[in-house]
Amino acid sequence: MAETIVIPIKGMTCSHCVGAIQKALGKVAGVESVTVSLKEKSVTLIVTNNDETTRANAEAAIEDAGYEVRK
Repeated sequence: MAETIVIPIKGMTCSHCVGAIQKALGKVAGVESVTVSLKEKSVTLIVTNNDETTRANAEAAIEDAGYEVRK
């Protein structure tokens, strides 16, 4: 069953940032859809399994791309 995860992000300033985050999250297992909002400074993911591992992997991908996950 698909579920939604919203992750706030710090450090996004332009459309290049949006693309970099989309690309990074597109490689995370379990992520079906990625919507990045520059205005809201967040990403909304549709995932096949909303567990701690999927979220942790998504947050790690964001940080590996050079952005900070806001807690």
